[in-house]
Amino acid sequence: MKKIIHTETAPAAIGPYSQAIEINGLLFVSGQIPLVPATGELVAGDIKAQTKQVIENLKSIVTSANYNFETVVKCTCFLTDMKDFAAFNEVYSSYFGSIVPARECVQVAGLPKDANVEISLICSQ
Repeated sequence: MKKIIHTETAPAAIGPYSQAIEINGLLFVSGQIPLVPATGELVAGDIKAQTKQVIENLKSIVTSANYNFETVVKCTCFLTDMKDFAAFNEVYSSYFGSIVPARECVQVAGLPKDANVEISLICSQ
C-alpha cells in the first residue's frame, strides 16, 4: 500500500505532487529545489548555497519518513549550468558517506522558480 509522506520542515509542493511516496520498503522523494521552507522563496546565494538548501530539504523529507541518507540508493540531479558541476559535487559529496548512491547529473534549460539545481532521490530500507 502506498503512503504519502509530508512534512512541514520541507517546502510545500508547488504543483500537483507529493513530497514523497513510500511503497514496499522504497521511498520516492520528489525533486526539490532550493526553497526555504518557512518562506517558500529561493535561498539567496550561489550554487553551493542552493545545493545545500536542496539537500537539507531532501534530508527533512527522508528523515520524516524514518529513512536516512545511508538508505539513499539513487539520486537524479539537474543543473542549469554544468560549469557549476564541481561546486555542486563539493556540497553534494559532504552529505554522503563512503558508499555514495547511484546517480545521474544532467544540464537542463530551466527549473521551476529559476532555480539552478534540483535533486530527487530514492531510498530503500
